[in-house]
Amino acid sequence: MSTRERILDAAARVMREQGVAHATTKEIARAAGCSEALLYRHFDDKQGLFMAVLRERMPGFALPDDAVGTGTVEANLARLVSGLLDFYVDSFPISASIFSSSTLLVRHREAIAAHGGGPQTPQLRLQAYLEAERVVGRVRADADLEAVARLLVGAALHQAFLAAFWGDGSLDEPDLGRRLVAPVLPALLAP
Repeated sequence: MSTRERILDAAARVMREQGVAHATTKEIARAAGCSEALLYRHFDDKQGLFMAVLRERMPGFALPDDAVGTGTVEANLARLVSGLLDFYVDSFPISASIFSSSTLLVRHREAIAAHGGGPQTPQLRLQAYLEAERVVGRVRADADLEAVARLLVGAALHQAFLAAFWGDGSLDEPDLGRRLVAPVLPALLAP
């Protein structure tokens, strides 16, 4: 396993246990069995490391490039929302600690934006998928795609919050992604 991979694994573990706000690069380096200087050879800063953990160690929530126009919109959305549920359940305990201090939140917000990320990314990805489906005629021209994306992302985030709050860190509802998608389908699907 490469040093970068060891650092990412250690960062994911330390951030999961302590939250990104309280995890230090020194602790992460120690958990990875390397020096802090070596950690900084692979990552510019803690926020860059955090973004890499989100991208490379959390479940994905994107659809394949060829998903548009294939399968059904319902199945594609259910798959995407299920991925969001998994992503949020895994990442919520890591990122919730940034809200513990307004100063920390401002610093984190600025650093994450500099790395090209942010909490808007899932909504924008979902909305882009829906817009692409609209272009091929499978989503209604009058559908409010931004609202639908917000509703589905918000529902997934809420479920992750509940899993974290109740302490089990899991979703025990099979087919929850499909169930969350079903109510928005009438507003989306072209007749």
